[in-house]
Amino acid sequence: MRIELTPRPQIHPLRSLLSPVLAVVATACLGAVLFALLGKPPLGALYAYFVEPLTEVWSVHELALKAAPLILIAVGLSVAYRSNNWNIGAEGQLVMGAVAGSIIPILLPDASGAWVLPAMMVLAMAGGAAWGAIPAVLKNRFGTSEILVSLMLVYVANLFLDYLVRGPWRDPQGFNFPESRDFGASARLPEILSMGEWGGRANWGIVIAVVAALLTLLLVSRTLKGFEIAVGGASARAARFAGFDARATTLFAFLFSGALAGLAGIVEVSGAIGQLQPSISPGYGFTAIIVAFLGRLNPVAIIVAGFLLALSYLGGEAAQISLGLSDRTTRVFQGLLLFCVLMSDTLVRYRVRVHRRPVLTERVT
Repeated sequence: MRIELTPRPQIHPLRSLLSPVLAVVATACLGAVLFALLGKPPLGALYAYFVEPLTEVWSVHELALKAAPLILIAVGLSVAYRSNNWNIGAEGQLVMGAVAGSIIPILLPDASGAWVLPAMMVLAMAGGAAWGAIPAVLKNRFGTSEILVSLMLVYVANLFLDYLVRGPWRDPQGFNFPESRDFGASARLPEILSMGEWGGRANWGIVIAVVAALLTLLLVSRTLKGFEIAVGGASARAARFAGFDARATTLFAFLFSGALAGLAGIVEVSGAIGQLQPSISPGYGFTAIIVAFLGRLNPVAIIVAGFLLALSYLGGEAAQISLGLSDRTTRVFQGLLLFCVLMSDTLVRYRVRVHRRPVLTERVT
């Protein structure tokens, strides 16, 4: 027996639109089976994942905090993936953006004024873009795999951050804990609503993420650069005939996605954390890959997908408390979602044909 995937001559728009919905439903069904195998009530576990985090005002604030970096990174990755450049190292670009953006509050702790936070964001975007440019340059110059290079650079970035907070950037008043000094008031991202009024701590990071998504939508749908990215991603041969430079597109895609990942890094450390620590991300850079594909590489749909994956983080924490599940179950659940997204997209774009081998019968003479 042989299974063959044949491209569909035409993709129905309704099928393409319902593909992410099918992926979420399939994930819920597979998740219910997983929870049952772990000896947990399936409906109770799904309630803990998708409903319980929305029952309190403070948890909605936490949802916005976790959604902001996911949306920012996924929007940047969507541009790279549209151009057929596979940036898998957004986690490292987030870290390097956070490091670059933290130069001012750590090395200039007395700096104050309205210029501090914008300057930190500019430095963070530059740091993330520079880290993202490394796999692009190596791919253009030597033909290396951008997947492997960008992924390996994640570990380099994490080790560099660990060195800084345990060495030259360690807080001299921090009782020898591996962390930097606390950021000053001018270097902290303001909260949208005060805690006393609404019982939460959501900051302007979610607003920055939504604005970035809308501006990226204009880039990919209304500019020549967006058309160049789309053509290059669909057919490199067509892009050459149109006179587009594939190397320039690759570099732009990595610079853009790296810059938004770096911006997500500084949003995280200047907002929710308030300092540099050995670990500043629970894996946002990798989870954002799921967000990008769940949103079908559309910046507006990525906003919705970002909130859904942020809900899985909060739901995982709620399930750990109420059901005693481990944090690894949350990662498995997110992995199931990515698998279901890819499966749904495959079924939308391809027909599955099963070829059976003919049964040979021996003639008796």
